Amino acid sequence: MPISINPAPLVKIGAIPTLVKIDSPAAASGGFQDVLKAAVGRVEEFGRTADQQVESFLSGDSEDLHRTIMATQRADLAFELFNQVRGKVVQAYQEIMRMQM
Repeated sequence: MPISINPAPLVKIGAIPTLVKIDSPAAASGGFQDVLKAAVGRVEEFGRTADQQVESFLSGDSEDLHRTIMATQRADLAFELFNQVRGKVVQAYQEIMRMQM
């Protein structure tokens, strides 16, 4: 007797945050320094938001533990992603510096 397996329902968890937002073609050609500054700014913004959520929860102003945990996880993931990208950029730079001309 065959057993039918029903797929699990898909749950939408929301949009994945981006570290760098490029709105116009002029901003896209701004250079590496501008992209790096924007990424650092976004990571800091996630950290500030998480800090505000935690302070609000601990002071009793907010009872939404789920939102507080999501904000801290978002800040942690953004920092980890930024750290990984930084490592790859440093690795690429070191590889370029090892090339002989």
